[in-house]
Amino acid sequence: MRTPHVVVVMGVAGTGKTTIGPLLAARLGVPYAEGDDFHPRANIAKMTAGVPLDDEDRWPWLDAIGAWAHERAGLGGVVSCSALKRSYRDRLRAAAPGVVFVHLIGDRALIEDRMSHRRGHFMPTALLDSQFATLQPLGADEAGVGVDVAGGPEEIAERAVAALDRLPDPAP
Repeated sequence: MRTPHVVVVMGVAGTGKTTIGPLLAARLGVPYAEGDDFHPRANIAKMTAGVPLDDEDRWPWLDAIGAWAHERAGLGGVVSCSALKRSYRDRLRAAAPGVVFVHLIGDRALIEDRMSHRRGHFMPTALLDSQFATLQPLGADEAGVGVDVAGGPEEIAERAVAALDRLPDPAP
């Protein structure tokens, strides 16, 4: 990418945001921030108990990620964040107008299989349906790209870099 962007790696749980985000950041030569680290403890407890978050739960989390993205404006960075709804992405863009999104997209069966094999993560597979129900894919007017999650992490990260390279530079 020619201009340092702040990239939000988005998608439903289990698409590989935490795996692809650091790989993408390394390829772009910018820092990575794990979106789950911005969640208040109450959010983690709720999800661990199998209860989906509602918008009121998400606003402080999105604001914290938006503040990080704002601080990285012009410097670049990569952060993972599900950003499932347009309103969530709008909130991130309000905080950091130049942010771009990499939407990790995959078949539900593949994602569920990957989730069932991961250990030590608070998000149970039981919440996957609520994630897909909430998901609003990127609109044509949103700065970002969709990247298929089939294949290995290195391959996915390379596809993300190639897709980002095709985006136009943001206005100054």
